[in-house]
Amino acid sequence: MPLSPGTGASSSIDRPSVGGILDVCACGPDSFRGDSYTRARRVYGGQTLGQAMTAAGRTVHNDHRPHSLHGHFIHPGRSDVPVDYTVERIRDGETFSTRQVRGSQGDRIVLIATVSFQQAEHGLAHQDTTATPAPTPEALPRFEDSVSASDLGDARWLRRLLSTVGVEFRFPEEYPRLANRRGEPRPPVQRAWIRTCESLDDNPLTHAAGFAYCSDLFLLSAALPPHARHIDTPGMQLASLDHAVWLHAPFRADEWHLYEQHGYWMGNGRGISSGRLFDRDGILLASTMQEGLLRFR
Repeated sequence: MPLSPGTGASSSIDRPSVGGILDVCACGPDSFRGDSYTRARRVYGGQTLGQAMTAAGRTVHNDHRPHSLHGHFIHPGRSDVPVDYTVERIRDGETFSTRQVRGSQGDRIVLIATVSFQQAEHGLAHQDTTATPAPTPEALPRFEDSVSASDLGDARWLRRLLSTVGVEFRFPEEYPRLANRRGEPRPPVQRAWIRTCESLDDNPLTHAAGFAYCSDLFLLSAALPPHARHIDTPGMQLASLDHAVWLHAPFRADEWHLYEQHGYWMGNGRGISSGRLFDRDGILLASTMQEGLLRFR
């Protein structure tokens, strides 16, 4: 039996506005402020990634669009305090522009990121893989409508996720976390159709930052399924350490794309996961990588 609206359906939950999150305001020359939109104690990592990319993009020419972001999460961000972003103009070339962004709350550094921008150009092109065939997102139910109460167990984690992150997601296969909750190991792979919950404006920077926001969702947890553990396993300590995004072609973050994730290594209290984002035709649009802390206290 699916979750009822009273126990976790997204229609009964006030979802964060991704457009509002990404709309950082200028506070001075190369200085911006982003508000936090979450009921969680800590700021969702994708929020700072998306806001940092937006802040950096506000300082480059419109014909230079983001192609990569490399971020290090220094301290957990507080959700009741805005994040201030200071942009340093590292390089402005004919083809590439580079910015370093420091996100802070008071004297506490939350994120340090490097964002690179490139003017569009033509050249050699190929990709070595395409997406594994999957049912279309329209043929799949919303995750919160597809899971029985017995499989889900305690629904609080899902309500917390839905109220914290403005991303809609649908899984072509069983979400490995559900099997892990039953004590069953799974391969370190998972995939979901994802998009922002709301339509975004037409600015390409908004959609690049919108995917940066979405890209943090589930990624690190892909390393846990072989161990039959999940992020809410008692004693589990999970924290993102660094995160990278490479954008291969323009796309809209408010349209459905298939996000494949592979947690290919875990050890020494850390795990590493990679991600690939495909369109409906199997074209690779973006790649991600994340390392994080995964250990028992």
